Amino acid sequence: MPYTAGDTLDGLRVDLGDIPLGGVDDAGVAWSLQTLEGWDSAEHRSETQQREGDHGAWLGPAYLGERPITLAGTITAPDRGVLDDATERIRAAAALAPTLLVVQESRPKQAVVQRSGKPLLQYLTDRLASYSVMVTAGDPRRYSTDLQQGTTALPSTSGGLTLPYAVPYTISATTVAGQVDALNEGSIDTRPALTITGPVSQPRVYGQMPDGSVRVVKCAFDLLDGDVLVIDTDMHTAILNGNTSRRRFVSAPQGWPTIPARGTVSYQFRSSVYSATALLTVQWRSAWM
Repeated sequence: MPYTAGDTLDGLRVDLGDIPLGGVDDAGVAWSLQTLEGWDSAEHRSETQQREGDHGAWLGPAYLGERPITLAGTITAPDRGVLDDATERIRAAAALAPTLLVVQESRPKQAVVQRSGKPLLQYLTDRLASYSVMVTAGDPRRYSTDLQQGTTALPSTSGGLTLPYAVPYTISATTVAGQVDALNEGSIDTRPALTITGPVSQPRVYGQMPDGSVRVVKCAFDLLDGDVLVIDTDMHTAILNGNTSRRRFVSAPQGWPTIPARGTVSYQFRSSVYSATALLTVQWRSAWM
């Protein structure tokens, strides 16, 4: 049967790079998706120690491992030439470099994957072929495709005046709280990026956790006008102006202020010296196991 570009086929839709598995691409190729294995759960790793002279075992910390994913189905093309091109494109989409995989659930989620097995392709007719590719997400979290963001300046109060009339009259002040509230709607912690724009002297970011505890990220250096420092709380990196590591000048004594599952963290921007143009930007995605 003929297919129309942009159509969605029956079943789940998964985008592997620019390949619309479960849909029809601009060349009129229908990518049927029959297998999506591994998206339901990541690998698991933990350690146990048998209890001496007693029943059971002591359970150690548990962690998610990598997430291997297998995608399989059929490719239907208008002719043999288009089919040949489609097979080359699916090989390239299962890339050796990091590639975005998006699963179009009722709430779309994504992971960054790369090839971890040999792509299997077989011609069935001159217009039909089967495919099976295996990719792996090193970070097992399934992230929301919606990137959330909040920006704040340093805390300040401006304006405000009480006039000495017989009936007191007050002009309200404008207050900037210097705070971003970040909600993770998912089922596992997520790790935001903190971007600080100068000028600002030895900035600090306090993360007030849902249990009331506070974790602080300290920068032991000044940012000049136009400087941009990006702190990745997952990779534990601090990159100044896109190319210079400042990690040894950044510390998180109480641990990195990541956002726990179904929790909100209030990120508070502080400096001992006020700067009207300094900014903190917090970016995060909700994450699921």
